[in-house]
Amino acid sequence: MSYQLYRNTTIGNTLQESLDELIQYGQITPALAVKVLLQFDKSINTALSNKMKSRLTFKAGKLNTYRFCDNVWTFMLTDVEFREVQEVAKVDKIKIVACDGKNVEERR
Repeated sequence: MSYQLYRNTTIGNTLQESLDELIQYGQITPALAVKVLLQFDKSINTALSNKMKSRLTFKAGKLNTYRFCDNVWTFMLTDVEFREVQEVAKVDKIKIVACDGKNVEERR
């Protein structure tokens, strides 16, 4: 489920580790941990879609590979230039994972 994409970030991993520890010590139930993770999924997606105002453009030197699976695009690029207004950043290699941030139920 692409809705859970941000669980693999530093903050998502830290949250999961903390919840695992709380379960291990009997301070919360596994059911409560699942509820917390689901709320994290909703909150991070809402925050990113509502609070992010800046736009970033990029120009790729070369698209090495691309894949579309389970409604998720994955791009492997080399010699990429990112621009935000006047700032420019160049990278040799980058992997971009893009998916629809809306939940399946929200699209119906």
